[in-house]
Amino acid sequence: MARRDASNSTRYWNDRQVDGLSLMCADFTTHEFAPHRHEALVIAITEHGGATFRSRGVADYAQPASVLVFNPAEPHSGRMGWSRRWRYRAFYMNERAIDTVTAGLGLSRTPYFTRNLLLDDGLAHAFLRLHRLMETGDDSFATEEALHRGFARLFDRHGSTPAPVADGPADRSIVARTVDIMRAQIAEELSLAALSRPHGLTPFQLIRAFRKTTGLTPHAYLMQLRLDAACQLLRAEQPLAEVAGAAGFYDQSAMSRHFRRCLGVTPLQFARAVRAEAQPQVQFSPIPARAGTSS
Repeated sequence: MARRDASNSTRYWNDRQVDGLSLMCADFTTHEFAPHRHEALVIAITEHGGATFRSRGVADYAQPASVLVFNPAEPHSGRMGWSRRWRYRAFYMNERAIDTVTAGLGLSRTPYFTRNLLLDDGLAHAFLRLHRLMETGDDSFATEEALHRGFARLFDRHGSTPAPVADGPADRSIVARTVDIMRAQIAEELSLAALSRPHGLTPFQLIRAFRKTTGLTPHAYLMQLRLDAACQLLRAEQPLAEVAGAAGFYDQSAMSRHFRRCLGVTPLQFARAVRAEAQPQVQFSPIPARAGTSS
C-alpha cells in the first residue's frame, strides 16, 4: 500500500516470508506523529535527515544511521523541525513475528529495551540491508539469514536483560552434510530452518557453525556452489537463459550480479571466453622466401 501527497510519501506492506511482520518506507518533508503506541515491536532506521521524537518523557533526535526501538505498547511521538527531510525504513513485529525470531535464535523471550535511540552503525547497516532484501523479495535465503543475524546483534548488544544467543557446535561434519544437501538441491529453494532442523540446531547456530568452519555464511557458501554449477553449465555450452534456473539463481539478473561480485566478469563474458578456448587454433605456415632474395 503506497500513499503520496505533495510533500510526503509512504509505502506499507506485510512481509510474505515472516508472518506478523509489516514494513514501511517513509519519506517526509513535513509531518508530525501524535502520541501513540503500537502493539508491535517497532524498529526504525533513518536513511536521510531526521526528526525529533519523544518517549518516556524525554526528547531525542533520530539521525542518519541511527536505530529507534520501541517496545510493544510503549507510547511515543515524533515531528519534523530541525531537518527539512526525514527518510526512514521501519519494521513492525507482532507476537507471531517475534516468536519466529526468538525461536530462530534459540531464545525463550525477547529482551526489553531501556533505550529508544541506538547509535550503532553496524546494526543500522544490517537492518537497512534486511529491509531492502524484504522489499525486493528475490532471495528468501539471504533474507532469512539477514533476519537472524540482525536480531542476534540487536538483542545481544542492546537488550536490557541478558539474552545470550547460543553458538552451537562448530562441527565440520554438520557443515559437510549440509553442503552435501545444498549441492543435491542446488536448483531448489532452500531455507536455513530446513537445513538446520536435521542437526538439532537453530538457524542462527547453523550460521555460526558455517562461519567458524568455512569463513563464510551459509548463504555466501550456497552462492559459491551455485556459481560453480553455473560455470560448469556454461562450459558445457548451455544457453544463458537456462543456466540461471538450473544453477538455482532467482533469475538471470541475479546470476549476473553474483558473477560480477565474485568473479569480476559477467556470465556472457565467461561463456565467450569458454567458447574461444574451445575453438581450434589455426596454424600458419611460414611464407617461403623468393629466390634471389635475402631475409
